[in-house]
Amino acid sequence: MLRLNRTRLDQSRAPIYEALENFRKMRVVPFDVPGHKRGRGNPELTAFLGQACVGVDVNSMKPLDNLCHPVSVIREAEELAADAFGAAHAFLMVGGTTSSVQCMVLSSCKRGDEIILPRNVHKSVINALVLCGAVPVYVNPDVDSRLGISLGMKREQVERAIAEHPNAVAVLVNNPTYYGICSDLRAIVKMAHAAGMRCLVDEAHGTHFYFGSGLPVSAMEAGADMASVSMHKSGGSLTQSSLLLTGPNVHAGYVRQIINLTQTTSGSYLLMSSLDISRRNLALRGNEVFHQVADMAEYARREINAVGGYYAFGRELLNGNSIFDFDTTKLSVHTLDIGLAGIEVYDILRDEYDIQIEFGDIGNILAYLSMGDRPQELERLVSALAEIRRRYQKDGTGMLTQEYIEPEVVTSPQEAFYADKVSVPIGESEGRVCSEFVMCYPPGIPILAPGERITGEILEHIHYAKEKGCSMTGSEDPDLQHINVLA
Repeated sequence: MLRLNRTRLDQSRAPIYEALENFRKMRVVPFDVPGHKRGRGNPELTAFLGQACVGVDVNSMKPLDNLCHPVSVIREAEELAADAFGAAHAFLMVGGTTSSVQCMVLSSCKRGDEIILPRNVHKSVINALVLCGAVPVYVNPDVDSRLGISLGMKREQVERAIAEHPNAVAVLVNNPTYYGICSDLRAIVKMAHAAGMRCLVDEAHGTHFYFGSGLPVSAMEAGADMASVSMHKSGGSLTQSSLLLTGPNVHAGYVRQIINLTQTTSGSYLLMSSLDISRRNLALRGNEVFHQVADMAEYARREINAVGGYYAFGRELLNGNSIFDFDTTKLSVHTLDIGLAGIEVYDILRDEYDIQIEFGDIGNILAYLSMGDRPQELERLVSALAEIRRRYQKDGTGMLTQEYIEPEVVTSPQEAFYADKVSVPIGESEGRVCSEFVMCYPPGIPILAPGERITGEILEHIHYAKEKGCSMTGSEDPDLQHINVLA
């Protein structure tokens, strides 16, 4: 087990952090960027963030290495991260997991290549297809009819897609979905490799899989070729920091070149040091911490289900295939049985109870639990949900439940995005081919992507989501009164 083999390197080290601390003691006179000059030039910013923070917001230099071509402390930090996560190589990413996901796709695909993937991917995947011109082969997931959520990829669906598209270059898997659903990752990796394809894993919500016992298998442990790990979600690093992991059969030098096509040449040392320190914390204490997180989530599930009306779902959903495993740290709660959409519960929790959860959609909410959560705050959440049920419960007749609508793909995302287009009132767009994205964010899974036909069912879904208060993003018109379609 890769999780148990993390003693090759000294995981108590944090080389970027250590270099920054040494640099701080040197009292170097700055005639370089950034222009705030260790905070002196922007006292309001320094007062807001603190001198300790702005004092190490520095530029690349020999003692601190360079993210674009690391040879010293950043390289050491990457080697420690690879060791901790059981990867052949790890790249520190300062453009979020969006950047990691796009680099996975751009490293594996070129224009015209086919890539097999579920349609319930994050928009960053389809953005990457717009950039490189690869063609998606969608494995449309099953949907849980009660919860209205899309599930994982079935083994036979992946097998069929590989047989029908033998020239595809890669299979991409979500591990897990936002709701905590996992596919049979080991089997999918095996099928992809048998067909000469890479297996790429969007592991934005699975950082803790590498450090907790009793959790679903991680991408590297399953033998995947590349994985995007969102350290800032459950790993404790600063927002926008991420890791890109690669297996032994991926050329690290080429991946670095792909990263440098789009990643900043001014890598933030605040973000990089947060990755360094957080990796150390996970390697030394992650197993204990995430065991506690999973226990808290299980306790909260029992308490919420005891309230009645809600359904906090978990491992009882497992079916051995499309729900092969479940991330027990995810506190996903179905709300329609109390007559409220998830987004309505989300808004009430924030506006009336000062509780900010991760997201609410048409039928569910997600409370994202990690290392900083405490039992007393979960008690507050459970109490608030009980009170919301008492105060706001109503008849849910006529409420929509479907979260996933199977798309009709007419042309590739790149062709549609760059094609001649016209803007039409969204109510008059049925039957046209969309040339932009429409999605609720979070979770950032497109309802419509470039190249897909707009149907009456999709328009009903968009109208209902807007009516319930979902944040609609991706379209050129911020109010989504008009939509861009192929001319």
